[in-house]
Amino acid sequence: MHATLPHPTRPAALRAPAQPGAAAGPVIQPGALLGRIGALEVRLARNSSEIAAAQGIRFRVFYDELGAKREFVHELEQIDADRFDAVCDHLVVFDTAIGGPDHRQIVGTYRLLRQDAALEAGGFYSAGEFEMEHLVARHPGRKFLELGRSCVLPAYRSKRTVELLWQGIWAYARRHDIDVMSGCASFPGTVPAAHAEALSFLAHHASAEPQWRTRAVKGRYHTMDLMPAEAIDARSAISAMPPLVKGYFRIGARFGEGCVVDHDFRTTDVFVILPVEAIAERYIAYYGAEATRFAA
Repeated sequence: MHATLPHPTRPAALRAPAQPGAAAGPVIQPGALLGRIGALEVRLARNSSEIAAAQGIRFRVFYDELGAKREFVHELEQIDADRFDAVCDHLVVFDTAIGGPDHRQIVGTYRLLRQDAALEAGGFYSAGEFEMEHLVARHPGRKFLELGRSCVLPAYRSKRTVELLWQGIWAYARRHDIDVMSGCASFPGTVPAAHAEALSFLAHHASAEPQWRTRAVKGRYHTMDLMPAEAIDARSAISAMPPLVKGYFRIGARFGEGCVVDHDFRTTDVFVILPVEAIAERYIAYYGAEATRFAA
């Protein structure tokens, strides 16, 4: 997470990639079901009440639980909101067993910002921390999707909920012909050295290939190479990673160069790059088999 916003101009690198002769598929309508596991369902928020409920979940997790700074937060409404929300799609998980109005059933959320929508916001949210514009410029024929603001209520932080979120993301990515997923993922706290082994493992063993490499912006860069490779125990390092970072790594993601300390959200952020073709086939088979019928 990070509160620094990109400059409100529209860089040439963010122009939507040309797709000569390609017909755009139908977009996913708000409310369309994207996945189901038991009583849990995932879909896009369909109205302001559901978006506000997702922002309320974010407030409870980021501010009440994790202690983000409250200087600019909507205290009276108790929501986490910024100018990107208006142009993003909001993936939401519902527990249908709760009953009552749909917005009261929301237990988790992910924010999805497509490259074409980022034009309206003047850039990607991640550009405040990492050189996202340079990455996009190197791949003019690719469609990027930024994943962010991921949070789930404590009682629902299970493998099942994560699987459902990935079902939804995969269905969404297929429908919108996404080529590359990216975004920030966070370690708790503002001292990178507290996560020396995990960060060093990412730097030595999970760094993006040269064509995908993305560096933390000048002035915010902190090294992730805090331990020599031979001193790292892989099992210990992976175990120490936050679930979201660990999940990205296991599905095939690679990571940018350097981390960023976000003092507002009190996190240490790393940059995630996940070209669709790099997703491990076993995960495509696992998530895709169920998600495909919701993406059709």
